[in-house]
Amino acid sequence: MSSRSASTHQDGKTLQSDLKVSQKRTDLNVKLPAQEKKVELGKKVTLLRGISIIIGTIIGAGIFISPKGILRNTGSVGMSLVVWIACGVLSLFGALSYAELGTCIRKSGGHYTYIMEAFGPQMAFIRLWAELIAIRPAAMAVISLAFGQYILEPLFMPCAIPPMAVKLATTIGITSVMYLNCMSVTWTARIQILLTFSKLLAIIIIIVPGVYLLFKGETKNFEDAFDLTNINLSGMPLAFYSGMYAYAGWFYLNFVTEEVENPEKTLPLAICISMAIVTSCYVLTNIAYYTVISAEELLASDAVAVTFAERLLGNFSIAIPVFVALSCFGSMNGGLFALSRMVYVASREGQLPEVLSMIHVRRHTPLAAVLILYPMTVIQVFVGDIYSLLNFMSFLRWLFIGVVVLGLIYLRYTKPDLPRPFKVPLFIPVVFCLTCFFMVFLSLYSDPVNTGIGFAISITGIPAYYVFIHFNNRPKWLQRAIASNVQTPFCRTHISLWIYLENCILSCN
Repeated sequence: MSSRSASTHQDGKTLQSDLKVSQKRTDLNVKLPAQEKKVELGKKVTLLRGISIIIGTIIGAGIFISPKGILRNTGSVGMSLVVWIACGVLSLFGALSYAELGTCIRKSGGHYTYIMEAFGPQMAFIRLWAELIAIRPAAMAVISLAFGQYILEPLFMPCAIPPMAVKLATTIGITSVMYLNCMSVTWTARIQILLTFSKLLAIIIIIVPGVYLLFKGETKNFEDAFDLTNINLSGMPLAFYSGMYAYAGWFYLNFVTEEVENPEKTLPLAICISMAIVTSCYVLTNIAYYTVISAEELLASDAVAVTFAERLLGNFSIAIPVFVALSCFGSMNGGLFALSRMVYVASREGQLPEVLSMIHVRRHTPLAAVLILYPMTVIQVFVGDIYSLLNFMSFLRWLFIGVVVLGLIYLRYTKPDLPRPFKVPLFIPVVFCLTCFFMVFLSLYSDPVNTGIGFAISITGIPAYYVFIHFNNRPKWLQRAIASNVQTPFCRTHISLWIYLENCILSCN
């Protein structure tokens, strides 16, 4: 045996020994031999938990803080409400298309998995690449910064909040969400249900007094709601873009399909119920706003819900920032819960290091897949122009969602015998697919520089795919660095770190 083979054999023995020690320490009172029970993600997402994931992720801070992009681009109150309803219907079309994909391709991973099934690994890797290097950390950082801002606002009012305090509170929020997702799927889902009810309660607090005043005759802000002189036809596409962005999040349940109980029934039902609730909430909330606040005042307000509460609720308005913070926390929790499964599936498919597909033997959570998102998000919080990054990367979301729905149409013809427990009429994915590509071309027309940069970043995934995934004749040092076999130094280091962290957690418990 050569010295290299002997070294590899010895490393394998050391690794096996470490893993045995880890399993003894993590099993504690439960002894589950590997041959008797497979360690995998359990089916713990019920209908109620699925609804809470979708609603809790869609409804973030936007509807409370600044729902004025649609009003600015439509030019009238009436047309803004029409756009809110139309965007809800179009989002429902997209959600129904994803429901069909989720019931015939019963794998977690969402966009990534469906692109993989329809168009192959290269296109799926480009989607994964763009998601991990920019889109997801930036999006997570933005909603987390909103959480940090509004959780501290009651403590600092009426003074300004120091930027560093916001970033520290944001980091605490991100850390708590990461910890929760690492520890328990059940408790993650339970907390998500609680947060979803809290944000629905906040919306009800806005809707009820606003609609009550409307029925009492407060209709002056609705006079000439469809005045043609104020309607801005050139801004209508941008209004639809803003509206579709507000509804984004209906696809997150597809990221955890393997954990959904009875997915062929639960997935479509959860999506339909969630979209009906969200659309109703968005439209009624805007009606309540317009009842109390004029269009000019709404456009001038930095926090519409706070302005609304100050006029109607008096001292209770101080609770609105807390509700906004809870709403942001729910979006953080739901987004991380779903996106960690995409990392897990990509690792399982061999496009990320194998350590990221490992599941905690006792907690049954993809701990490594969750933790990998932590440093990327925290770095985005403290450095970088996050909002500019989102501006030139947001169009990629609609590009790839359009590609996914195009894949549904493609699979209808290439795999007609694929079991489809839930099947939508063909016009639904066609209309939604055209809508997505229209928004992509709109982005290229309205802001060619930023969208061009975003497109260039995604294109870098092509050489990355061939360097890290496709070529077999890579340099030996690169093969050693990215190989997914657990005998490699890369994975031994990560597994040792995993064991260390696990033992620390157990000692704390």
